Amino acid sequence: MSTSSEHTGQAALSICEALLLAMNDRGLLPEHEIVGVLRDAAAAHENATGTEGEVLDHRAVAALINAIIAGGNSVRRA
Repeated sequence: MSTSSEHTGQAALSICEALLLAMNDRGLLPEHEIVGVLRDAAAAHENATGTEGEVLDHRAVAALINAIIAGGNSVRRA
């Protein structure tokens, strides 16, 4: 069963992806800059420190962001 925190995270992800798509569609950010934003976010989580559990959580977030980049979910690619 999902927790409230998981729902919050899923909602935030959906909103951010929609914003990235809208910015690309309107010509505000080109694809390479959107991918750069996502790579920066992934790197921040890949380099995060903390307890073992926190580091594992950060690595999971980085993996998800990298999967979004690979899948092209946040950019309408031609």
